[in-house]
Amino acid sequence: MTGPELGAAGFLVLLVLLALRIPIAVGLMVVGLTGYSIINGVGPLLNYLKTAPFWTYHVYDLSVVPLFMLMSQFATKAGLNAALFRAANLWLGHRRGGVAMATVGACAGFGAICGSSIATAVTMARVALPELRRYRYSGALATGTLAAGGTLGILIPPSIVLVLYAIITEANIVTLFQAAMVPGILAALGYVLAIGIYVRLRPDAGPVGDRASRREQWRGLLDVWPVLLIFVLVIGGIYVGIFTPTEGAAVGAFGTGLIAFAKARMGLNDFLDCLVGTAIPTAAIFMVLLGSEFFNAFLGFTRMPLILAELIGESGLSPMAVLAVVLIFFIALGCIMDSFAMILLTVPVLWPIIAGLDFGLDGEETKIWFGIIALIVVEVGLITPPVGLNVFIINSFAKDVPMTETYKGVVPFLLSDAVRVALLVLFPALTLTFPRLIG
Repeated sequence: MTGPELGAAGFLVLLVLLALRIPIAVGLMVVGLTGYSIINGVGPLLNYLKTAPFWTYHVYDLSVVPLFMLMSQFATKAGLNAALFRAANLWLGHRRGGVAMATVGACAGFGAICGSSIATAVTMARVALPELRRYRYSGALATGTLAAGGTLGILIPPSIVLVLYAIITEANIVTLFQAAMVPGILAALGYVLAIGIYVRLRPDAGPVGDRASRREQWRGLLDVWPVLLIFVLVIGGIYVGIFTPTEGAAVGAFGTGLIAFAKARMGLNDFLDCLVGTAIPTAAIFMVLLGSEFFNAFLGFTRMPLILAELIGESGLSPMAVLAVVLIFFIALGCIMDSFAMILLTVPVLWPIIAGLDFGLDGEETKIWFGIIALIVVEVGLITPPVGLNVFIINSFAKDVPMTETYKGVVPFLLSDAVRVALLVLFPALTLTFPRLIG
């Protein structure tokens, strides 16, 4: 068996293991280490294992991951998720579909201090789902909104997935955060528009809520000042160069923790719970990161990525056609694995292919543009049938809603995502103008 054939076989075995619900990190390690030993032998594999973990984890920028995770934990303890939803609902709840629109706005706001899709979806489901039920929203619209709104957590800066992409491709984290801002705003606005169209076609799906007084609305906005303060301090400080991303994450985690203590919502036991809640998902991410290092080392020896890039370069396909195939591949994988694993597994293979194509941009801009588009398509995969990780998570909170109803509920948001991806692919300036202006 040739190297490329062995690499393709390893990839297929990995997909089978994932389909069998083997943990992603375990599947990556088993296939990667087995393939490595087949090609090089057991002795070289043992030598490789002596240094691989150190070189995988020694990257300073990886410390951003637990810090942003901790910031999310503190924000939840401080009740900032509930404050965001309450403020958005006071301003939008009296409109048809307004509570669902408020849910999207709250997801966008919490995503700005969270950086994780799953954490955003779970946190907002606990707050928003009871209100959506109280106002008799249809099960499809309620669960579909929460599943789609949760995806905003991995796009709106700070984004943990963007940090991982930057480390893999050696891109600038700050520039990626800048580039994600406009697409993130477009995502939230597109979801609100999708809800507006949906309830116009099906008025019974999103009934009108109570109208709040102007005084209540402004009081609700005052309650979310900590979110605005943290966002401006962390993201603003990173954008203008006051902080590095790691320093900004540390400041954000410290500031959010102080707010939680000041609001008397976090005691010693709660603080320990936050540390545990940070350690578990961080350890899971780092294990997947190590597994992807083993798997990508194996693929490197097979030369499959290089040969695949050469074949595509000689195929005569236009750059846009190649990009379309890559994005479809992302969506397909998104149905069976989470965003972290997708980025770690596919970007080392696919980025060299994209880097060799001419999109009319320089190398660094292509890296930034592709990273944002890839991230958006990854988030689309999180709500795409027949699986969609966010769909399963949200549906578990609403056990009386059939899974088919939740899938129907995400369709308007998938259509919104399709329009957004098309705009960002056809008009790279939507992604790159903000970094160009600040840079």
